[in-house]
Amino acid sequence: MARSHRMHQNRKMQTIKYSKNKNWEEILQRPAFDSSSLEKKVKKILDAVKNKGDKAVRKFTEEFDGVKLKNILVSDEEFSEAEKYVSEELRNAILVAKNNIEKFHAAQLQSPENIETMPGVKCWRKNVAIEKVGLYIPGGTAPLFSTLLMLGIPAMIAGCKKIIVCSPPTPLSLGRGAGGEVNPAILYTAKLLGIREVYKIGGVQAIAAMAYGTKTVPAAYKIFGPGNQFITCAKQLIQKDGIAIDMPAGPSEVAVYADETANASFVAADLLSQAEHGADSQVILLTNSTDLSRKIKIEIKKQLEKLPRKEVAKKALEKSKIIIVKNDDEALEVLNAYAPEHLILSCKNANVLAEQVINAGSVFIGNYSPESVGDYASGTNHTLPTNGYAKSYSGVSVDSFVKKITFQELSREGLTEIGKIVETMAEAEGLRAHANAVRVRTNEIEVRS
Repeated sequence: MARSHRMHQNRKMQTIKYSKNKNWEEILQRPAFDSSSLEKKVKKILDAVKNKGDKAVRKFTEEFDGVKLKNILVSDEEFSEAEKYVSEELRNAILVAKNNIEKFHAAQLQSPENIETMPGVKCWRKNVAIEKVGLYIPGGTAPLFSTLLMLGIPAMIAGCKKIIVCSPPTPLSLGRGAGGEVNPAILYTAKLLGIREVYKIGGVQAIAAMAYGTKTVPAAYKIFGPGNQFITCAKQLIQKDGIAIDMPAGPSEVAVYADETANASFVAADLLSQAEHGADSQVILLTNSTDLSRKIKIEIKKQLEKLPRKEVAKKALEKSKIIIVKNDDEALEVLNAYAPEHLILSCKNANVLAEQVINAGSVFIGNYSPESVGDYASGTNHTLPTNGYAKSYSGVSVDSFVKKITFQELSREGLTEIGKIVETMAEAEGLRAHANAVRVRTNEIEVRS
């Protein structure tokens, strides 16, 4: 009986009262893990795939996923077979989400603007799609076909020529037939987007295959996709080899600010929607009402018992917190210090407060804007910075899939106009050749005129 009570106590969200003197950076720290030990394990897998290619990919797939694969690439037959397992209701839902996401992201395209900074000096910038991109789509206990929408759609809009997808194969014990298939909703979504290059690879070995390339999997110039601590670590390590990544996105998180106008059941549902992502997820509740805090705890307990992933959510709640504040100003101070991936404002001044948010991945305004809508179908992207990176990173957008190349064109008159300025600056920096590159031209123009 004592053990049961102790376990129940450990699952409670810690309650903290706001104080100006508290070290919020320390209090709001994300769940820690042994990064040095993790890096060694991840680097071992990365190096093996880098050196042994497909052979290492197959080895790790058998070791970690329990699947012995003959063909890594998903076949046309597998795409066709997968459609049978996706209900019409889900197909329609995916189509609506696709349309909304396309509408929001297509508006992000920008036409080049030609600016004449001085007479005869023209400058412009053009978006050029990254030629080859790799998308990692988590499978396992939560196959995130929605992530394929969030990454595949902006990649297509940007005009990436080669889009490759890696997603874990289903273990033999859970497969539809012989096992080793990619989740059918993921394959259906890929086909809907026009992406046919999908590989049955998960985990660190998938990141390695897309980063370094194998005989079967082509190397990508930039890799996208969320994942657990292993995936996050792998992405950070391949950056050291010059491979670009979207962002260091790790375990999911949400912060909710709720005042006396909030609905306790809504808030509890929002907190649990993130807690069920994984044991290493984190949820933070800020409120100015101890009475509301009590009601939310009751609702969490009630709703938790009905969740299929309740054991996962319970572990996440152990690392989560409730912070009692007096007013909006205190709440904003804490929220901007925390820089949450998702921020929900369930309060009477939600629109006003939203304008004062400076650190967050995505903001959900009002009692009827649940975070899960942004995860799936409102149109915004759900691949967002976590672990405090919202202080300096943006979520994925069409911009994530393009390079912005600048151009300039000068006429003779333009070079004459700006030439002396450049020469003076170059000479001041001691870069004589820079100055000379202008001088030889302006001298030639003078001779001609």
